[in-house]
Amino acid sequence: MTNEDITARGAVDAASSGLALRDIYVAVSDGDHSRIILDHLDMVAVPGEVLVLTGGSGSGKSTLLAIAGLLRRPGGGHVFIDGIAATELSERRRTALRKERIGLVYQSANLIPALTSMEQLELVGHINGAKRADSRRRAARLLADVGLTSRANALPAQMSGGERQRVGIARALMAEPTVLLGDEPTASLDPELAAEVTALIADQTHARGLATVLVTHDDAPLRRADRHFHLAGGKLHARELVGD
Repeated sequence: MTNEDITARGAVDAASSGLALRDIYVAVSDGDHSRIILDHLDMVAVPGEVLVLTGGSGSGKSTLLAIAGLLRRPGGGHVFIDGIAATELSERRRTALRKERIGLVYQSANLIPALTSMEQLELVGHINGAKRADSRRRAARLLADVGLTSRANALPAQMSGGERQRVGIARALMAEPTVLLGDEPTASLDPELAAEVTALIADQTHARGLATVLVTHDDAPLRRADRHFHLAGGKLHARELVGD
């Protein structure tokens, strides 16, 4: 399958919404030689879909996600976020774009131990310059959306792993991103909780029109994927979807 085949569905150009990686190249030094991690790779995630990436250890999944999240610059190629050529921006503007347009969900929720669920979300609003009352209203709505209204005043230590991950998802949505990236978001959960968290991510993706990319080793995200690609040899290879 060629890069053109991979990007055919919902092709994104510089005037479109969603996430587009174009001709991404990454190589690392390996002694006297260079080892290619991402080999002129193309990838598109369009609004309202969950794109799941799998791949073996060392295949470049984390590198690809870091480039998509504007946490790392590629050796070559371009990243577009909602049509904005992010690769060309200064570090200050890239950081601002990431805060405004990209939500990140991690394997561990990475919550601040001393803050309640509500305060975790309000902190994001404060960092982004929102008024306190507005942040509190949005945080309350998001906690309701992820089924945690009754846990708004709970500290991380008082919550289950699934509840903490739900708070992490709500926090990722706090700035109203258009792109949602998940790095093994169900890896630390048992199968039942993994299925619940994956369903939540998929439901929020479809309801909010997010362009969502999940890196995973688990089966649960595959069951809710709209598209599935396997990363090997620096290239993306389409895979059949996994049914429930």
